[in-house]
Amino acid sequence: MFEKFRTFETTLAGKPLIIETGKMAGLANGSCLVRLGETSVLATATASAKPRDGIDFLPLSVDFDARLYAAGKIPGSFNKREGRPTDKSILSSRVIDRPIRPLFPKDLRNDVAINLLILSVEPDCEPEVAAMLGASIALSISDIPWNGPIAGVHVGLVDGNVIINPNFEERQKSDLELTVAGSLEKVVMIEAGAKEVADDVMFGAIMTAHEEIKKLCAFINGIVAEIGKPKFDYPSCELDHDMFDKIFAFCEKDLMFALDTDDKTVRDARVEPIKDAIIEKFSEEYPEIPDIMEELIYKLQKKIVRRWLLVDKKRVDGRRMDEIRPLDAQVALIPRVHGCGMFTRGQTQVLTVCTLGSISEVQLLDDIDEQTEKRYIHHYNMPGFSTGEAKAARSPGRREIGHGALAERSLLPVLPTIDEFPYTIRCVSEVISSNGSTSQASVCGSTLALMDAGVPITAPVAGISCGLITEEDGSWSTMIDIQGLEDFYGDMDFKVAGTHKGITSIQMDLKIDGLTPEIIKEAFEVTHKGRDYIIDEYILKAIPGPRDEVSPYAPKMITMHIHPDKIREVIGTGGKVIQKIVADTGAKIDIEDDGSVFISAVNRDSALAAQEIIKGIVFEPEVGAIYEGKVTKIIPIGAFVEFAPGKEGMVHISKLENFRVEKVEDVVSEGDVIKVKFLGVDEKGRMNLSKKDAVQRESIVQPAETEEKHYSRPLRKPE
Repeated sequence: MFEKFRTFETTLAGKPLIIETGKMAGLANGSCLVRLGETSVLATATASAKPRDGIDFLPLSVDFDARLYAAGKIPGSFNKREGRPTDKSILSSRVIDRPIRPLFPKDLRNDVAINLLILSVEPDCEPEVAAMLGASIALSISDIPWNGPIAGVHVGLVDGNVIINPNFEERQKSDLELTVAGSLEKVVMIEAGAKEVADDVMFGAIMTAHEEIKKLCAFINGIVAEIGKPKFDYPSCELDHDMFDKIFAFCEKDLMFALDTDDKTVRDARVEPIKDAIIEKFSEEYPEIPDIMEELIYKLQKKIVRRWLLVDKKRVDGRRMDEIRPLDAQVALIPRVHGCGMFTRGQTQVLTVCTLGSISEVQLLDDIDEQTEKRYIHHYNMPGFSTGEAKAARSPGRREIGHGALAERSLLPVLPTIDEFPYTIRCVSEVISSNGSTSQASVCGSTLALMDAGVPITAPVAGISCGLITEEDGSWSTMIDIQGLEDFYGDMDFKVAGTHKGITSIQMDLKIDGLTPEIIKEAFEVTHKGRDYIIDEYILKAIPGPRDEVSPYAPKMITMHIHPDKIREVIGTGGKVIQKIVADTGAKIDIEDDGSVFISAVNRDSALAAQEIIKGIVFEPEVGAIYEGKVTKIIPIGAFVEFAPGKEGMVHISKLENFRVEKVEDVVSEGDVIKVKFLGVDEKGRMNLSKKDAVQRESIVQPAETEEKHYSRPLRKPE
């Protein structure tokens, strides 16, 4: 069962990289234990012995299994067990899937499962890199047909310097979160989040990463040379070439007419009778045609579309290769929501709604990394009606989670800090019509929604995709703003989002074995022009900037700062004080360890009332200062005066006037507002006041030992 135990060692960014084989998971087709620093990942690759009946695609699954024990944590759920994968694990699975998938044989139909079990995590060595290397090694040394290896690295940008696999401290300061995967010759996958990084800087970082990747690929090839297994034979699922050529000749003209439209519905309707005609004409000679019709019609359309794009420079909707589809941008479409924007590109249409909440509504995270909460949340939904399909709604899949995360990453760099805008922010992008590039339309729609909600973003962000068509002779051509058909039959979907200044996110999907530097450089150039055009001609014309005021239906925010020593008094024993403030005023109150207090309420008066109560609790009177207060109670020896919210002292009868007072009632009555001087606190903790000593002083000190900011913003329509 187990092969001979072997160890292979090298270094990656100064950290030891150790690969162990033949020790664990001996029943998998290929397996290895990857140790990067003190991060450990068990990678396995397993394939079925034969394809399942009726499968017309490669059934590949990649699972990034992050166990919380790897980070020394116990799950926070009720049963203390990991449940469905976290969003972070799903995103890591997708990042590893994308560079691996194009390198399988096109006609392989056996089930292939890649499992990446995260066993331990060192904060300075991210498990995603170790997992990607493990997946590549497990496949490479297995008997599963695969045209690898690939390798991947993370890249940071600190103080203008490109850093391979930055450590935890460097990641906190980095302007770039870049993941690059590649082979010895080409770049296979790019995923990035960036703080408006210039195109040339991003290109340089990718090329630097590829140099490191080449070394890792050479290392993996060395492992394969020593212990790699011969690849197994499999039944080819390639279509019969003679059959395909006959059918193509029969329906070529009709199919060209069917595809020559920018309306997806019309195109689909035109294709249906062609399918019927093919079955009627050829099913007697080729009885398998009804069973393989979907794959057959896919390849027939693919041949026509690729020929148009590469040879004729013709697009199905008649656009030039550098022309963007008709666009539209609108805001303030829906009443009562805090902000909304709708972005339309051709037949793709995305409606994004923005909601503002209190700081306590941040999303709590239970994962293996150091991040424990998230203030900006972006969700993406794509219901069946968006593609004209009649299907029931389902919970979001990996694609929806990935697209939501991409839009979230695109907009994070332009969001205000919590001090500038103390809100939790959630955007939800609803894809209401889909014909390609919905993820990038959601970036544009979210920019509109954020500005409509009054979120003071530093710059508008737009996203657009670049497609690619290649031939075996090495010729290639790019096109801007690909629609669904061009994505479906093309070789690349290179998505770039950013501002005028620079890139905020990249996601690259490939169906070929990689990109050359020339293709990457051209993709940056065309997408930069595209996003500049969208921002200037549509986003800023729909709404020239963030609204000055938030919606009247959004919570009104007040921030103040108290001394950290006073936090205990505001909260009270068992939370009794703060709970009473919330109950009495209807406001939400969040207090942080540094003394920052965030008060939110839909009614501004409620927030102000809560603020006044807190001011009174934390107020410390100054000895010798003059205050104005209200007489609350009279006793024979003096009068009690509330001179600040919750602060009460006594004026002794001898301190009422400059002459002898026989009865307190002769000078003051309950309810009177008088000036008093604070004399201090006696040994019993009583606050002593003087009315007579305050008469000669004119200035009155108001209790104001808090710093505060107000965020009360009623809605204003754009001009």
